[in-house]
Amino acid sequence: MAEAHQAVAFQFTVTPDGIDLQLSREVLKHIYLSGVTSWKKRAIRFKNGVLTGVYPASPSSWLIVVIAIMSTMYARIDPSRGMIDRIKTSLPVSEFMTVQTQMVLSAILFATGLWLSFIFLLRYILKALLSYHSWIFESHGKMSFSTKIWLVLVKLLSGRRPLLYSFQASLPRLPVPSIDDTIRRYLESVRPLLDDEQYKQMETVANDFKKDPAPKFQKHLKLKSWWATNYVSDWWEEYIYLRGRDPIMVNSNFYTMDLLYVIPTHRQAARAGNVVHAMLQYRRKLDVFIHNNELALGIVPMCSFQYERMFNTTRIPGIETDFVQHLKDRKHLVVYHRGRFFKVWLYYGGRHLWPSELELQFQRILDDKSEPQPGELKLPSLTAGNRVPWARARLKYFTEGINQASLEAIETAAFFLTLDDEAHGYDPENIRSLDLYAKSLLHGKCYDRWFDKSFTLIVYKNGKIGVNTEHSWADSPIIGHMWEYVLATDCFQLGYTAEGHCKGDINKSLASPTKLQWDIPKACQEIIESSYMIAKGIANDVDFHGCLFNEFGKGLIKKCRTSPDAFIQLGLQLAHYRDKGEFCLTYESSMTRMFREGRTETVRSCTCESTAFVRAMEDESTTNEQRLALFKKAADKHQNMYRLAMTGAGIDRHLFCLYIVSKVMGIDSPFLKQVLSEPWRLSTSQTPQQQLNLIDIQKFPKYVGAGGGFGPVADDGYGVSYIIVGENLITFHISSKFSSPETDSFRFGQNIRQAMLDIRALFNLKEKM
Repeated sequence: MAEAHQAVAFQFTVTPDGIDLQLSREVLKHIYLSGVTSWKKRAIRFKNGVLTGVYPASPSSWLIVVIAIMSTMYARIDPSRGMIDRIKTSLPVSEFMTVQTQMVLSAILFATGLWLSFIFLLRYILKALLSYHSWIFESHGKMSFSTKIWLVLVKLLSGRRPLLYSFQASLPRLPVPSIDDTIRRYLESVRPLLDDEQYKQMETVANDFKKDPAPKFQKHLKLKSWWATNYVSDWWEEYIYLRGRDPIMVNSNFYTMDLLYVIPTHRQAARAGNVVHAMLQYRRKLDVFIHNNELALGIVPMCSFQYERMFNTTRIPGIETDFVQHLKDRKHLVVYHRGRFFKVWLYYGGRHLWPSELELQFQRILDDKSEPQPGELKLPSLTAGNRVPWARARLKYFTEGINQASLEAIETAAFFLTLDDEAHGYDPENIRSLDLYAKSLLHGKCYDRWFDKSFTLIVYKNGKIGVNTEHSWADSPIIGHMWEYVLATDCFQLGYTAEGHCKGDINKSLASPTKLQWDIPKACQEIIESSYMIAKGIANDVDFHGCLFNEFGKGLIKKCRTSPDAFIQLGLQLAHYRDKGEFCLTYESSMTRMFREGRTETVRSCTCESTAFVRAMEDESTTNEQRLALFKKAADKHQNMYRLAMTGAGIDRHLFCLYIVSKVMGIDSPFLKQVLSEPWRLSTSQTPQQQLNLIDIQKFPKYVGAGGGFGPVADDGYGVSYIIVGENLITFHISSKFSSPETDSFRFGQNIRQAMLDIRALFNLKEKM
């Protein structure tokens, strides 16, 4: 029982002389080291908080200003125009100080005020510069003189070493587009989907809305944009995510895969040890703000607010709406394996557990042969079913006793880990391997992921890994940033021994993981089973296909002088038309993170230009020259729309917020109601690649990520996520529903492949890049 002895901090016995207190030196040492580590972290956080708070200036610049003001005072020059004297006379303790001390203190206060004013001026100038977006509309390789001047000024004001949150106060606010622009762009987006009569009706409804009540709604929306940091993001999180009462499994959560071709070790506990340790390193850097800020063009900052809730975060169910609970610096995680929950401490002696120590803890869980307690096996399915039954069950059965303590351990954990008893991953010999891998990450068995946690790390028994992410707190580029860091750290920094174990000594004195205890009554078990059956029905209906397109990639597309994203989107339009024989409203996710607290905007990829190109491709009488001209016109149109969305001139977020205002004001709008009820039968998103550039895929071509995906948005539609990997690979993650007779994910994947090849043929480019 050495582990139990080490876990006891002190012992005491009662004697006739009083209480004899016996303290454990070893445990006191760990307590002391924990305190030292905690205070070091606070000191670093405070220092970096100051650096962020005064950015784009620096603390040393304050000293320069003070010295400059003091120097002018000794030269009998008053740069304050009498303000220093007025400060001196108003000091509350002036009668207790000498005249010289009063003068020095007054000068310091004036210099500090001048310095703060200088900071606000720099921030205002930087914010004005970052509001300039003409650069994004310029042709690739062609930069105007004004943009060159702008780049120089931004670089000068950005400082040398910005931290993760340095630019937050300098980012511009998301602008509210004009009603006229939004209505015009909306009508343009639906024109290819409506016949002449339907379009005239829509035009009439839209113009009526533009006259009244749109101006009333717009006035309130502009007021919100002046008052709130971002006029969209809080409503988007609340109404799109947290107020939804349907299951979040498949419908909201998304997944991210491991490296496509490589498994660094086939030992499950070892892979979990390295990956968890890498995540803890990433979290430590987040805590002290030392991750580098993401920059477009190498200097234009992206908003970083979504990173704040990556760890220690859980979505808490409610009757009418959920809420996101975020805590600080949690020191444990919860592990699920074969129906049992275990609490694992992540610190020892004031430091993170080493990978070898984490491997030991996870191996102990894998070796544990105990059976699940009644109701424990499928308990996580509560988070996979409808939100209201879960909220009621939580209030009734998990607010006292051991159930409350165990649920609190899960909800306050740094994140959730599942040690899966299945093996998954890409197998070139099995055409369905990527499909099964994707389905496992998206929904698993419906009871072995805690879908409410900010993310669940899944480690399979063959060493493959993946992540299931709850969507309300952040978008995929945020989790992708962390995932790239983790994979690079796991493979290229931490590494494994020749036998596949984590490197480092094994500390067997660590206390074993604690098994969580439950007392789940029969009535609650029935609710759990009901949630499981609902979730199982959703999961069984998901039709997934992973399509590895390696005929060509970004390298060849660049030779076409076309945006890779526009090329792929036009390929998707052609594939969808061949698949269904019609066009549909198409959603492509774009980011608005150049604005403070920006998240996403919609690019409506089905345009008049894209439909004209698709029809030309299917018309045998059209020549390749005509098709190519239509392709370039459609690609330019798509790229322009994407740029408009990124710069705050999109359509859908503005209409969404106008709709929220209409509901709050109690004014029905037939136009907004119709717009918000239109189904997205083709929903697409590009997964970012190489945000940190930590893995040189030219040097290590096998170390490429497989991207990730999401469930189908419409019952009779497709969800398509794609990632452009290096120069020669594009991976498509395609989802639909078996229950729809109109869709087939594998068939759509084949149509995408053929569409991409047919577009390539227009350019007479056949070699790989």
